[in-house]
Amino acid sequence: MIIESSRIIENFNFRWRFYKGRLDDAYISDFDDSDWIDVDLPHDWSIEGPFDKKWASGTGYLPGGVGWYRKRFQIPKNNKNAKFFIYFEGVYNNSEVWINDRYLGKRPNGYISFFYDLTPYINFGSDNVIAVKVDHSKYADSRWYTGSGIYRNVKLIKTTEIYVKPWGVYVRPGMKDSKGIVDFDVSIKNEKHHASSIMVVSQLCWKKQIIEELQQTIKVESNEELVVNGQIEIENPMLWDIEAPNLYTLLTIIREDNKSLDQVQTIAGFRTLRFDANNGFFLNHNNIKLKGICMHHDAGCLGAAVPIDVLEYRLEILKEMGCNAIRTSHNAFAPDFYDLCDKKGFLVIDEVFDEWELPKKKWVEGWNIGTPNMDGYAENFREWGKIDLRDHILRDRNHPCIIIWSIGNEIDYPNDPYTHEILNTEDNPQTSAKYISSLPHANRLGEIVKELVNIVKEYNSTRPVSAGLASVLVSNEVGYADALDIVGYNYQESRYEMDHSQFPNRIIYGSENGMALKFWKAVSDNNFVLGQFLWTGIEYLGEAKKFPVRNSTSGLIDLAGFKKPEYYFRQSLWSEKPMVFIGVSKSRIVQKFLWAHHNIHPHWNWKPNQKLQVTVFSNCEEVELFSNGNSLGTKNLSKYPNKELSWEVIFNSGVLHAIGRINKREVASSTIQTAKEPVKLLLESDRYKLKANKQDVAHIDVKIVDERDVRVYSANNIIKCQITGPIRLLGMEDANCKNTEKYKTSRRSAFNGRLLIYIQSLNQVGMAKIKLSSPGLKSAELILEVI
Repeated sequence: MIIESSRIIENFNFRWRFYKGRLDDAYISDFDDSDWIDVDLPHDWSIEGPFDKKWASGTGYLPGGVGWYRKRFQIPKNNKNAKFFIYFEGVYNNSEVWINDRYLGKRPNGYISFFYDLTPYINFGSDNVIAVKVDHSKYADSRWYTGSGIYRNVKLIKTTEIYVKPWGVYVRPGMKDSKGIVDFDVSIKNEKHHASSIMVVSQLCWKKQIIEELQQTIKVESNEELVVNGQIEIENPMLWDIEAPNLYTLLTIIREDNKSLDQVQTIAGFRTLRFDANNGFFLNHNNIKLKGICMHHDAGCLGAAVPIDVLEYRLEILKEMGCNAIRTSHNAFAPDFYDLCDKKGFLVIDEVFDEWELPKKKWVEGWNIGTPNMDGYAENFREWGKIDLRDHILRDRNHPCIIIWSIGNEIDYPNDPYTHEILNTEDNPQTSAKYISSLPHANRLGEIVKELVNIVKEYNSTRPVSAGLASVLVSNEVGYADALDIVGYNYQESRYEMDHSQFPNRIIYGSENGMALKFWKAVSDNNFVLGQFLWTGIEYLGEAKKFPVRNSTSGLIDLAGFKKPEYYFRQSLWSEKPMVFIGVSKSRIVQKFLWAHHNIHPHWNWKPNQKLQVTVFSNCEEVELFSNGNSLGTKNLSKYPNKELSWEVIFNSGVLHAIGRINKREVASSTIQTAKEPVKLLLESDRYKLKANKQDVAHIDVKIVDERDVRVYSANNIIKCQITGPIRLLGMEDANCKNTEKYKTSRRSAFNGRLLIYIQSLNQVGMAKIKLSSPGLKSAELILEVI
């Protein structure tokens, strides 16, 4: 399994044993786990359900509990002088880890990555047993779905006794005129019994070619830790940008007597950031608006165990919409996510906490209904908060995509739990809460924020520190807002101009915002506002209403990754690529406070002679609408300040067709058509070849269609999936917020005539077949090749 090399990072996800339930002695090496089930990681047991109203609405009416994982592995005897670390990218939550009966430690936070040194306890040449206990028995400990278990990747890292410490390379690329300058630190540890003279080689690479190298010879004493500093300069580097995310690699090599001891690759991107209180955000001296979305970490039927291919699929959809920024609400995401954002050119606000030392309300019976639960991370914050923040920064600080650190979300939410006398002077946008003297005073926020900001600055001083404030009114009074480099306003657009005048040096952005046009205009019409982050980009499990509603429906994209009408409205505002979308409603659109277009439907099946409102979203100069080939008139976008072109139309079955024009030239179009009776299933995959690595994922879009392949929007048939060949069914997602069918089965009801199926490769090559069937419909098949 392990071969001689300077550093080997092994995928440690496969062939684990799992048991759900409480056990006292499952950490013991010779414990009998023969009746446990086999699982591959990432693994989330909560998503296996079932949905039940006895659980919490906040976490999607799915269970928590206690689970155990065990894995046996061997390391050859000839590795006795090597070092071995195990790296957990995320375990939700309260994890404890043992190796060969030896206790390694615990980690309460379910989102923070962590390492353990296995070396002192390894049985070289014989069996080793690693055991992990996960305690999510406090299942209502979050306001959104968390998942349960080892839901992110695990890696085994082998190196030598002189090595670069975990997260031990820190790169700081910068620009000076036309020169690119990379300052870097390398943290090295020598665990040999004697001093060693080593060479630290730093190679800056572009597309695998070395373009500059620095060699430094140093002496490191036995059991010494030291930091080696260096600098590399290059002329005219390729810049990292949202449109051209150019990435360099800093290769760090430790050599002794011309032998490589350790080797680490670190991504680096040259870009300049500037945040201006009057003129907004500048990337590489270009002024741009942050067109952002907030995002939780689950993916519907996959729960929290989301493969990288699914993340990439969703990021591509957001990019197509014109989105250029993401706020990780409200916790650290998986490392794969930041790697993708580096490669795809997304700007990231990297957030870490939703509560500090005191808990927030977590709804159990439905959002804002009944008696809330108060479990959560707050009980561990005093002991672990600073450690978790440190490790969060150390892990992520080399990513060029990250432009802002956020140390909290709505910690200042009025009376949940902090209060202040100032609440009696005006209503807060999300609540009319008034001062309650029995609650904790908000002055404490001003003390904690300074401690957290200092920690961030200690480990990374190249980015500003922010937070999403629920009550700028309160935070202005207690020093919370003043302690931040950049102040995030959640749903408080009404304060932008007033606070800009009162605090002229404050840098302001919308850290969480509704989707109505007026909230975007508060950004686009004010140069000093950096941008906005819509709540939310993608629907997520939890934060639900009364059972059986199981998820939030506030997304631009639904649980399956399908585009909602709100997506197209945002695309018309944010994207430069010409687009047209047709939606239909029974009456004129009612602008809701946060989400404006929930009553628009993208189909043309209505009652005969029904009076309808046809709404077109477009970024074209003008749009002409046709019904069965007859023009219903041309509308000029400049005459519609609400950016919604509308026609009153009497329903007549057939075809609605819209043509978008710029300079009188057709550049985009959209069509909806009256569907007849459903007759068959239509399948389309985003890929037809998968690698035999047990990781690649295909997204299969399933539509219920009529004889002309028109989707039947009203069809909600139960669809059964049968697979053969070297693949597995990961899940089936319908995105119906009221569907509580158990996820981990091979059948599911469609919703709005549609369903998404996730198929993952196994580790053999061959042809694989997916067959879908539904009573009364013609079945369909799709072939994938696993190579």
